[in-house]
Amino acid sequence: MKIVPEDERRAYEKSGFMSAAEIGERTALVVVDVTMGFCGSPGKTLEEAIAEFGPACGPVSWETMPRIARLIEMFRELGRPVIFTRSHPLDTQYAGKATKSKRVSSTLPPRFNDFPDEIAPREGEWVLEKTKASAFFQTALASYLVKNRVDSVIMCGVSTSGCVRASAVDSFSNGFTTFVIDDCCFDRSNFAHCANLFDLNAKYATVVSLDELSGMILGPQMRAQS
Repeated sequence: MKIVPEDERRAYEKSGFMSAAEIGERTALVVVDVTMGFCGSPGKTLEEAIAEFGPACGPVSWETMPRIARLIEMFRELGRPVIFTRSHPLDTQYAGKATKSKRVSSTLPPRFNDFPDEIAPREGEWVLEKTKASAFFQTALASYLVKNRVDSVIMCGVSTSGCVRASAVDSFSNGFTTFVIDDCCFDRSNFAHCANLFDLNAKYATVVSLDELSGMILGPQMRAQS
């Protein structure tokens, strides 16, 4: 919010944007593209991570990883669905390029689609392979959420300005109340990260921190048990 000029924030608010949604009782978590290809190996600079994997985000990936792990564990403890997305290995061959970015090879390099150990899916958790930016585009995600009577979709992952944004907009468009967890998302550009969170919060999703989400989800449960 700090990088957005104050007069522009006020204009958005006067126009009716920026309102917060109420979280539902049947939530699901979508972890968007948190793979080695979009992170890079631990300990590398951004430049070194990009040399390893073109789309990598470098150090910010590993700064964010412990919070993503906490978020995933919270949903597991609640018994709510956790869905992981990653690039389909044949997307460029059959479905065309996933983004406008220029990649050296039309095939994914080794380890690109591996999940870091800190957030690796467990047996029985859905790993959804997608061909485009949005987790909803030409996939069964919307049907799965409807089948499980999900009313609120929680998004985290990478990149905030790319696949997270596209997935959040499509989640909203499919009729789900959508939340984006700001400190559980990351991007190779902090400016793009902040600007897209601001715009998503204004129009398509409610943007909150991990601590805020914990209070929203766990608070009522703890009060009910007391």
